[in-house]
Formats: sequence, C-alpha cells, structure tokens
Amino acid sequence: MTEPRPFEILVVCTGNTCRSPLAAAALGRAIEQANLGNVRVSSAGTGAWEGAPASEGSYLVALEAGLDLSAHRARPLTEELVDGADLILAMSRSHLARARELGGRDRAHLFAEFAGAGEGVEVADPFGSDLEEYRRTLRELEEMTPGIMARLPKTV
Repeated sequence: MTEPRPFEILVVCTGNTCRSPLAAAALGRAIEQANLGNVRVSSAGTGAWEGAPASEGSYLVALEAGLDLSAHRARPLTEELVDGADLILAMSRSHLARARELGGRDRAHLFAEFAGAGEGVEVADPFGSDLEEYRRTLRELEEMTPGIMARLPKTV
C-alpha cells in the first residue's frame, strides 16, 4: 500500500523572507507536535527574489523562539505551487488575490481570517522594522496557529 499524498499548506507573503517563513515555521512546529506526519508546510512570495534567505529580523526572532530558518530560501509564488497546495494562507488581501488569480480559488484564504481573527484581518509586514516588531509578528502568528490547526481536515 502506498503512502497517501501529503496535505500541502502554502503560506504566502510578499518577499517570502519575513512573515511567510515565520508562519510556516510556527505551523510546522505545531504540526510536528500534533504528530501530523502527513501535512507539509511551505511558503512563497508574490514578489520574492528567488533564493533570498530569511530576513535578519525573522531569522533572529525565530531563533529566539526555537525555530530554525537557516535553510529557508525565498521562492516566487507560481501557478505550479498553487496547483500543488491543498490550503493557501495569505498574509494580506493582495497576496490572497494573487493566489486566487493563479488558480487557488476556494483553497486560498487570509491567514488571520482562517485562524478566526476576524473577517479581512491581515498580518502586518515587519520588513525594515526593529526586532520588537518582528517579535510581535511572530507572537501574532503563533497565537493564530491553534485556530488554523483546528480547521485542518480531520483526515490529515
């Protein structure tokens, strides 16, 4: 009997160096702790520079939280990535619109809204801010993670 195809979650922001890597790492840790071996999380950006590492701020606050972004490399959001995703979680309405344009349709949602934070709620971009803003962003993403976990299909 073959292993079932993993349930693929794709997290999307702009440059794929701040919010989406942090969100993917936080979700990945929650998935690992829940022993959901058949769920994979990755990230991409609507304006990503292929191969760019996580931003210094994201890297440092992730490290403080016990998350490792050292291997992260940015990649642009493509139709192929969207096609391969079962669930697409976007940081802002513009990211959501792009994911839907690429075929995501009803599989694409705002990260915060899907987590139960309220209709139209976006996750602010800490890019270029001080470390405290990156910490706030990570805390926000970690606080939303249980809401996302609760909405994953029970079959994963």
